[in-house]
Amino acid sequence: MKPLPLPKQKNLRADCAWVIYQILEQGKSSRECLERVQRRHNAKDNAWIQEMSLGVMRRLPLLQHWLRSLLDRPLKGNKKVIEHLILLGLYQLNFSRVSNHAAVGETVAAASYLNAAGLKGLVNAVLRNFQRENLAGKPVDDAIINSGLPKWLFKAIENAYGDDAEQVRNETNAMAPIWLRVNKLQTSLVAFTQALDKAGVEYTLSANHADAVILTKREDITALPGFEKGHFAVQDGAAQLAAHYLKPQANERILDCCAAPGGKTGHIVESAPDTQYVLALDADATRLKRVEENMTRLKHTVDIKQGDAANPNTWWDGKPFDRILLDAPCSATGVIRRHPDIRWLRKANDIHNLAQLQRRILDTLWGLLKPGGTLLYATCSILPKENMAQIQQFLADTPDASLSPIVKTETVDKPGRQITPGEQQMDGFYYARLVKSSD
Repeated sequence: MKPLPLPKQKNLRADCAWVIYQILEQGKSSRECLERVQRRHNAKDNAWIQEMSLGVMRRLPLLQHWLRSLLDRPLKGNKKVIEHLILLGLYQLNFSRVSNHAAVGETVAAASYLNAAGLKGLVNAVLRNFQRENLAGKPVDDAIINSGLPKWLFKAIENAYGDDAEQVRNETNAMAPIWLRVNKLQTSLVAFTQALDKAGVEYTLSANHADAVILTKREDITALPGFEKGHFAVQDGAAQLAAHYLKPQANERILDCCAAPGGKTGHIVESAPDTQYVLALDADATRLKRVEENMTRLKHTVDIKQGDAANPNTWWDGKPFDRILLDAPCSATGVIRRHPDIRWLRKANDIHNLAQLQRRILDTLWGLLKPGGTLLYATCSILPKENMAQIQQFLADTPDASLSPIVKTETVDKPGRQITPGEQQMDGFYYARLVKSSD
């Protein structure tokens, strides 16, 4: 599909349709697309665009099912974006608080901003027919369409989780809460929650996370008390377990690999402020800027380097590490509820390629670990091929590697901890802790 320029004049629904088009037709991430669009809208409109575009991602199979029954034939070429505009209209009519009048009228008007004034009649007819035929009131007897997931992922979850698959799918489609991690080098949980109380911010605490606060409704993060002073970072509860499982100690050399945007790096420093050296490594120079910004705001001092984890000759100083956190590149299927576009950006054959890359990095980093050292393998995936099966094979192939159980139920045949989406309000995540023989 040919690139589609951003509409010359800003319009809420036209810009939203452009975002949807970029994700589904150009394979762009929602973060990248929204960033471009949101530069020209106010905060309220930006929140609406994000809610609507990501809502379409969550309900896409059902929206497309309705669209196929309402369109005589697919739109092509530079008219394709109008299909995405109609999907937005259908979402508004059935899943949003937008009035039916505005959902139809404003969506029809948006066609002009997409250089398709001649298709306004088509948009109007499709949306009116959707209402007239009451398609929303007619159940669709198709589990995959109702799941909101692509067929390959639906089946992958079915195979991995069996009787629990429906719950995993439902949680994958749920809205994720916002977790904060209190920076205990700058403040305390008590002081931070007192500041939230004073500001009227609603939250809960986690029994399993000593430094965590969970917001009970959406907030402007930058407006929360203590943001500029580095009193907290945004980090999901599952990701907050990384530093806890890694157990950094004083006077150690620690590598945080694939570190961007730096949440786990910051938590490592906060957990062991007197450690000797922390290196945050990532291959993406743009994302490393986020690490720098976050470390500056949190007032942490770490070494930040760009480099390929599988090619340490370009960045390693030759001194082995006491502990390594490998937050491996993965399918990100555990954070789909937070980034619903991921389900449409990932393809089935990506999993095999990612598993091969993970193993290559794991083998390489193992050689940089001191005898007696610890490597914590982590992914935000819920698929066994990237997680338990990966570690099973690594242990079988690596004589000087042994499992250091995180939970009591772990065995060599069933290594690591798999967290599923929604478990204790957390994202889907996997951890396995490995120790290198000192012999």
